[in-house]
Amino acid sequence: MDEDYDVIVLGTGLKECILSGLFSVDGLKVLHMDRNDYYGGESTSLNLNQLWKRFRGSDTPPESLGASKEYNVDMIPKFIIANGGLVRVLIHTDVTKYLHFKAVDGSFVYNKGKIYKVPATDVEALKSPLMGLFEKRRARKFFIFVQDYEENDPKSHEGLDLTKVTAREVISKYGLEDDTIDFIGHALALHLDDSYLDQPALDFVKRMKLYADSLARFQGGSPYIYPLYGLAELPQSFARLSAVYGGTYMLNKPECKVEFDESGKAIGVTSEGETAKCKKVVCDPSYLPNKVKNVGKVARAICIMSHPIPLTSDSHSAQVILPQKQLGRKSDMYLFCCSYAHNVAPQGKYIAFVSAEVETDNPELELKPGIDLLGPIDEIFYETYDRYVPTNTMEDDNCFISTSYDATTHFETTVQDVIAIYGEITGKTLDLSVDLSAASAAAE
Repeated sequence: MDEDYDVIVLGTGLKECILSGLFSVDGLKVLHMDRNDYYGGESTSLNLNQLWKRFRGSDTPPESLGASKEYNVDMIPKFIIANGGLVRVLIHTDVTKYLHFKAVDGSFVYNKGKIYKVPATDVEALKSPLMGLFEKRRARKFFIFVQDYEENDPKSHEGLDLTKVTAREVISKYGLEDDTIDFIGHALALHLDDSYLDQPALDFVKRMKLYADSLARFQGGSPYIYPLYGLAELPQSFARLSAVYGGTYMLNKPECKVEFDESGKAIGVTSEGETAKCKKVVCDPSYLPNKVKNVGKVARAICIMSHPIPLTSDSHSAQVILPQKQLGRKSDMYLFCCSYAHNVAPQGKYIAFVSAEVETDNPELELKPGIDLLGPIDEIFYETYDRYVPTNTMEDDNCFISTSYDATTHFETTVQDVIAIYGEITGKTLDLSVDLSAASAAAE
């Protein structure tokens, strides 16, 4: 281990594994270490025995739930948007050859106590029971504007400079009602709260276009895809990529203490009495707790069921977004469901997650509106975890710390963090202009 590296990466969470793969492909000498004896860190997947041990303290779950090895339960459940950043990174690095994806059946939104399919195009807007007749017409006009909008074609802008006018101003031009704005902003544009309304509208419109383009890619009921056997396949695939390009991996390395010189710059990592030298350290917040701060907490319920989420057209896999206003909250709640169709549970079993940012002293009670939508539950497990963001100045200490995973059930925020750290370390912008047809080939 007593060698010099360009980058030492600590932790094998998805963000760290993507970065390790990208650095290795770029020709950097990478050492990747983890104190755990498994890949994935916070974003690992557990079989039923491991799940039982973690939440119930024993590893003997009831036989009625089926074989332990047939479960792959994600600890950070997220879907992948088909034309989004993560798919572009997968293609850019050719990691798609290690993975098999399947389209997610449905994308839904909660409105006034009911679950509805998210309408994403002008045609779907006209059919949607979410809106009355006149509102459907207004929404259709707005969807046509978004679909036709091209940043480089002023004729498609309808006199609006989206780098200057706010999302609220664009929406008001079409006279949309609050409930319509709610599902468009949160279930289509995937904004986390309503702050986007007072920001320039370009990002909002681009997000809507990303959703619609992703939906069209697989001709399915949602814009999302998800790997067979769960998300733990992703870190392992990027680890394999890094190894192919000469990266060195070491699991089960206790302590992993970052060493600093007199000026406070990271110069290496020590484990078991050996020190590997490096120019830069990349890690998750748990490896440098004195350089991060707590910015919130995520609550999650993990449910094993014997049926799909009711009112989701019997979808074997689905996302339901519960916008903040519908629940009187400050942030959205998310339902995520997958099943034996994605090889994450035995035949006839479904895994559902309810997740949200914690806003009160009783996180379990906060999740109740989402849990109530699930119908009968065989088993339920609750957990909360703290969210951290780095407080250090990267140029001063050469430490590049990822942020904790948020409550969202899609990967767009995760990829933004990865791209930012990649740019800081390499001084390059990650080129994600790729041929997306490779993703179609990797998805069933």
